[in-house]
Amino acid sequence: QVQLVESGGGLVQAGGSLTLSCAASGRTFRTYVMGWFRQAPGKEREFVAAVSWSGDSTYYSDSVKGRFTISRGNVKNTVYLRMNSLKPEDTAVYYCAADPKRSAVGGAYEYDYWGQGTQVTVSS
Repeated sequence: QVQLVESGGGLVQAGGSLTLSCAASGRTFRTYVMGWFRQAPGKEREFVAAVSWSGDSTYYSDSVKGRFTISRGNVKNTVYLRMNSLKPEDTAVYYCAADPKRSAVGGAYEYDYWGQGTQVTVSS
C-alpha cells in the first residue's frame, strides 16, 4: 500500500512561484511512475506532469510546459512540482498520483494511488 501526502500549496500572485511536494510511503516508491494532476471547481481532473520511475523522462501538459518542472528525490521518497510564472488559470486543487505498473503518463485512470490534494490559488 502506498500513501501520498501533498504539501506546499497556498495563495500566490500571478507571476509568482510555488513548489509542491508529495511524500510517499512504501519501500517500492522509487519504482513507480509519479504524476501531478489538478482539478479546478466545476472542471474535470486534468493531467499536469509525470516523471518516470528512473527520473529520466518527464511529461507535461501543453498548458504548463516551460513553466512547471517535475522531479523526484528517491532518497527521500518525494516528488516535487516546481511552478513558475503562475497564472490565475492555474488555480486548482493539485493531486499527486502513483502508478506501480510504470506505464502511466497522462491518464488519470492509469494511476492507482492518490493523495488528498493541496489547494493552489493564484490571484490576478
